[in-house]
Amino acid sequence: MPKPSFTLTSLNLNGIRSATSKGLTRWLEAQRPDCICVQELKAQAADVQGRLDVLADLRGHFHFAEKKGYSGVGIYTRHEPSEVRTGFGSPEFDSEGRWVELRFDTPARKLSIISSYFPSGSSSPERQEAKYRFLAAMAPHLARLKAERELIVCGDLNIAHQNIDLKNWRSNQKNSGFLPEERAWMTQLLSGEGAAPLVDVYRLLHPETTAECYTWWSNRGQAWANNVGWRIDYHVATPALAALARSATIYKDERFSDHAPLTVHYELGL
Repeated sequence: MPKPSFTLTSLNLNGIRSATSKGLTRWLEAQRPDCICVQELKAQAADVQGRLDVLADLRGHFHFAEKKGYSGVGIYTRHEPSEVRTGFGSPEFDSEGRWVELRFDTPARKLSIISSYFPSGSSSPERQEAKYRFLAAMAPHLARLKAERELIVCGDLNIAHQNIDLKNWRSNQKNSGFLPEERAWMTQLLSGEGAAPLVDVYRLLHPETTAECYTWWSNRGQAWANNVGWRIDYHVATPALAALARSATIYKDERFSDHAPLTVHYELGL
């Protein structure tokens, strides 16, 4: 009997209309993932409905930001979820469209696939403070959720956890995305702090890789050409699901945005 297989991709689109104009749909048709979690839609419901709500036979479920041309997340899936949830209970950040959760529940298992887009703090000190508020709200939400169900959070978390997760770690220690407080938050998330930890699936499969691991490159200078990148896109899973991960790849042959798709193959059936 063949083993069950579930292919899950995460990609920050930097605009869904831009990414699809650069060949994303054709790539999805060739790759045929079961789900793709997308972030930074930069679109509203009216922009998507009837045009971009289905890609490569994958049906989309979205959480749009109230502000036009800003943030927004989605999950395209070929499997019908039992429930769709948007937002995580924070009025400040739910208005920014940063959480969509598809539940695939059966009598035997409660499973959530989540697309989330963590704030960036690079634009101003005020946005960095907002990022800290987001992290403070997200930690207890994830703790409650993982106590109740199996889950995989896919997304642009806007944090490089370790020195091996970005090219120029020494010069970025005072920059948003690699600040000590942000990295400590990731460490606590992945250590569990007395509860079951979540698992960084890519690092589970590739514990020591460096230059191959990057998923984002600044548009400034020659960052892409010189592979001056950051690993800020993740699959973070409960241990039982992480144990089912068989391979993780980052696709760099084409560019759909300033991020690269991160795909993990799980020995999992929905």
